[in-house]
Amino acid sequence: MAKQLLEYVYEHEQKRADTIYLTQPTGNDAVVDYTWKEVVGQARRMATHLKSQGFEPGSRIAILSKNCAHFIMAELAIWMAGHVTVAMYPTINAETGKYVLEHSEASLIFVGKLDVWDSIKPGVSEDIPHIAFPLAPKTDYPTWDSITAEAEPIEGQPLPDPDSLGILIYTSGSTGRPKGVMHSHKAMAAASEGIVRSLEINSNDRALSYLPLAHVFERAYIECSSLVAAPHIFFAESLDTFVADLRRAKPTIFISVPRLWLKFQLGVFQSMPKKKLDLYMKIPILSGIVKKKILAKLGLDHVRLAGSGSAPIPAELIAWYRNLGLRLLEGYAMSEDFAYSHLSTDEFAEPGYVGVPYDEVKVKISEEGEILIDSPGKMLGYYKLPELTAESFTEDGYFRTGDKGSRKPSGLLKITGRVKEIFKTSKGKYVAPAPIENLINNDPNIEVSCVSGLGQPQPFAQVVLAEDLRPKLKDEAVRTKITEELSALLARVNSEVEHHERLQFLAITSDEWSIANGMLTPTMKIRRNSIEDATKDQVEGWYEAGDKIVWS
Repeated sequence: MAKQLLEYVYEHEQKRADTIYLTQPTGNDAVVDYTWKEVVGQARRMATHLKSQGFEPGSRIAILSKNCAHFIMAELAIWMAGHVTVAMYPTINAETGKYVLEHSEASLIFVGKLDVWDSIKPGVSEDIPHIAFPLAPKTDYPTWDSITAEAEPIEGQPLPDPDSLGILIYTSGSTGRPKGVMHSHKAMAAASEGIVRSLEINSNDRALSYLPLAHVFERAYIECSSLVAAPHIFFAESLDTFVADLRRAKPTIFISVPRLWLKFQLGVFQSMPKKKLDLYMKIPILSGIVKKKILAKLGLDHVRLAGSGSAPIPAELIAWYRNLGLRLLEGYAMSEDFAYSHLSTDEFAEPGYVGVPYDEVKVKISEEGEILIDSPGKMLGYYKLPELTAESFTEDGYFRTGDKGSRKPSGLLKITGRVKEIFKTSKGKYVAPAPIENLINNDPNIEVSCVSGLGQPQPFAQVVLAEDLRPKLKDEAVRTKITEELSALLARVNSEVEHHERLQFLAITSDEWSIANGMLTPTMKIRRNSIEDATKDQVEGWYEAGDKIVWS
């Protein structure tokens, strides 16, 4: 049986007491380093305070904060006290925040580092206790420092039942209200150990934590793997300081999501046009120098292992980074298996495929083409949704992912679409949007796209242009050039898909899709329903216009 995560923590507390574990920026280039002794010591003191509140064992304790050192300290304290963590996205709106707190029946909430506290605060009930982290917005809540200064550290090595609930992960969801995914301490430990073993993460590694810890990707690959293997974790201060934060951390392990990998690439193209860069990359003498300079500029020159997850990434984008010398591996997993499912390896890393199963992960493809997974990180179920939980598993215990896919004899898995996202045109043909969106998103003019067309003769795509292009569109010559390039893109995409999947037109949206306006999830996946609802009244007019490129 896997050791519990807290067992590893107690070992590090003793064997690595004075080793720096967490580095927290505090503004103006200043940082605070926390050793293992300090991290666990503060968690022990907060655990004593939580125990003193008289909550029922297994009570849900919420954390509303951007990534920071005290997020991890608070989680450890919650587990030591025998309770369950409910992490909330720091970009959550008041309505969703209120729902999560009420649905989880949270007994207390930690409020931490936030950029949009004023818009979230109305959804945070004043009827439960609040504790403010050191970097929290100004409030009159009791503070972490004042509480830990007075509390005695909890003694011994308290451990929860390994089969008991440890965390609730409220999925960001591309549709509907978020679901609470329940994970046991045993499942989290098994998945984290497997990740550490496969990636050979160790105490000499460094990582930058910046993707939301409320999401399973960051929680498993950064926080929980660090509890097992003890690498040095750095935190990002803000978007404006991201490059400086990267250079401070000099990460050896770096994970990101496809949209950010694309943004990094577009940033490179802004500094050096793609055609010029492609030419330099073909010249032996210059190629190595250019590659090193690009990785250094991105802050990734120390990275031994880079990962992409959370959403499909274009195969060409992976190949581009690998050509730079970055060992970029794509993975495939979800909240329901604690991010422990598939990962590319040096042997099995074919672009377009999401890798092979991790150790002890079992995979099947159903008769309908749906990917079925049985993982050691398998969830206990959905909180307060027993019927949905039952529907989500096969009789022999495999989780129904909702993704369609195919496998090679080697085990390499390819995602071919979503079971529920597939839509039917008026001709009765089914279209899977994700593979077509991948083809579109690989174009440097495009930031993100959404393929739709339910009930229409042919599908179409809405696209957001790359950020650097948008301000230039007032220039008629630039607009004409972009229209020509988009027409070429449309022709190229249509040449690579089946006849019934060919796009009738590209609709260029003038609005950015963001987390704030509800068009993207916190991990930057498109919210398909929101995008389609926003333009539903324009679609018929687009079709009637008959243009290949529609400027909406």
